[in-house]
Amino acid sequence: MPKIMAYPGALIQIQEMDMNLQFSNKTTKMHIQQLLPLLPLAVASASASTPGGGGGGQFITPRSSPNPLHERATCSTVLSPSYQSPVVGSGWVAQIIANDLDSPRSIVFDSSGGMLVLEQEKGITRLTFSSEDDTSTCLVEESRETVVDDEELLHGLALSPGGETLYASTSDKVYAWNYDPEGGTVTGDPTTLVQGMDSGGHVTRTILLLSGESEGMMLVSRGSNGNLDYETREIDSGVSQIRAFNLTAMDVGSDDFSASAYTDGDVLGWGLRNSVGLAQDPVTGAIWSVENSADQMQRLGEDIHTDNPGEELNFHGYLNGSDSEGRNFGYPDCFAVWGTENFPGLGDMATGSQFANEGSEKSDEECQSDTQAPRLTFQAHVAPLDVMVMGEQGVAGGTSNSTDDGEKEMYITFHGSWNRDDPVGYALVSVKMDAATGQPVAESSSTDAATLVMSNPDNSECPDGCFRPVGLAMDDSRRLFMTSDKTGEIFVLRKADFSAGTIPGGGSDDDGDDGEIVGGDDDSAGIAGKDRGGFALAVWCSSLAAVMLAGLMGL
Repeated sequence: MPKIMAYPGALIQIQEMDMNLQFSNKTTKMHIQQLLPLLPLAVASASASTPGGGGGGQFITPRSSPNPLHERATCSTVLSPSYQSPVVGSGWVAQIIANDLDSPRSIVFDSSGGMLVLEQEKGITRLTFSSEDDTSTCLVEESRETVVDDEELLHGLALSPGGETLYASTSDKVYAWNYDPEGGTVTGDPTTLVQGMDSGGHVTRTILLLSGESEGMMLVSRGSNGNLDYETREIDSGVSQIRAFNLTAMDVGSDDFSASAYTDGDVLGWGLRNSVGLAQDPVTGAIWSVENSADQMQRLGEDIHTDNPGEELNFHGYLNGSDSEGRNFGYPDCFAVWGTENFPGLGDMATGSQFANEGSEKSDEECQSDTQAPRLTFQAHVAPLDVMVMGEQGVAGGTSNSTDDGEKEMYITFHGSWNRDDPVGYALVSVKMDAATGQPVAESSSTDAATLVMSNPDNSECPDGCFRPVGLAMDDSRRLFMTSDKTGEIFVLRKADFSAGTIPGGGSDDDGDDGEIVGGDDDSAGIAGKDRGGFALAVWCSSLAAVMLAGLMGL
């Protein structure tokens, strides 16, 4: 079978055209395959008109050339999305394994293999699955039981290393329960560990239990009270920060125990508007967060909010007194450049450079010298909500999740935009990491560090007609699990030897309930087929299909 160039939009247009024609006329598919050697010419022609450049239309693309027509095995039991079928990047396979959940956010596996899911404003649910083998994505839900019934739970969820303590958060508190992984139940009333976080604005309180040399430490993130919250200029406010708590020193259960105030925790980072996603590298111990940056920004009197400021991947060191620990990341005065095209007063700044918010007492130069810049910057508005590092010795909570070649990967969920004319995000992406240093391979000024893993084929249908990824977890078989709160679903993904295709199923409403992300150019919205090159190829393919169908109707 001839190979097709990796081209955003073209991949999905061809895939969808082939699938549609396959169901309506089997002979048509055979004729199109015979004409596929002509497609690279169309791709080359279409690519010539594709926008590019730093922050001015750069796309996330598959890392290797996809083969969208490869037929992959389907499961005997398939849950079909009630919306446009998601697509997976080159080398991945995916399935929906659970649906009809109430806004599922964070997920974690217990030591018995049960999946704990925090359903926002409902509680914690435990799911179990059967599968053909330990690596198959053909999982079938066997049971669904309520573990904690509490409408105040919103996002944070974690299990102790031994699996016998369950943690979850409201907007104000972090709770702990005694947990039985065999029965999937909690006993007794919850213990309040941290309190004093209730406020307006962002209400998620992400929990991360550290491993390795930092075992016994718990991180809790707290977002701002609004878009631009000037209270956060004071470190003692405890707002827009990530703080660390020593669970061992808390001595829970003793007569002297009392809940800690959030401001009692050690400051890991501040000046962080809303860092919902937290992760620890299981090999190096490095701590990472993903930041949801500000909206409605202006600079020098001009509206820049479409492509600036960028979302952030931030490095926080190792919780061992390293230079990065406790740094100020700039909010609400300093932000990171994403789109450089038509950026007012750009000067010598590039993607990732810190610039001063209009009205701030700080200058661009002070932002660059006095605050910590992000390690990577992503398209504005993609809304990263979770981050996970996979490496040679696994992910936090597991020990056997290694890649065959020792390559490290970071996975990030982009929940998707809410205030952009052309929607962006709505995707699961990966970032290649250097196994030796534990840092991203890409430079801090990169606009193409993220690679598509799973996305919606047409972001113009978002948010209503799209999955919206939130939480991530990985089991000991290296299967990646992901929640979609908007659609009430859980997906399983696995790397495979074959290339991109759609999620199986489709067309059944009974079973169902942000490509590379673009910069600067509003005419482009990821792999949604809105880019000019993808549109040209789509027209070429549609014309070809029309000719073939017209010919076949005369047979």
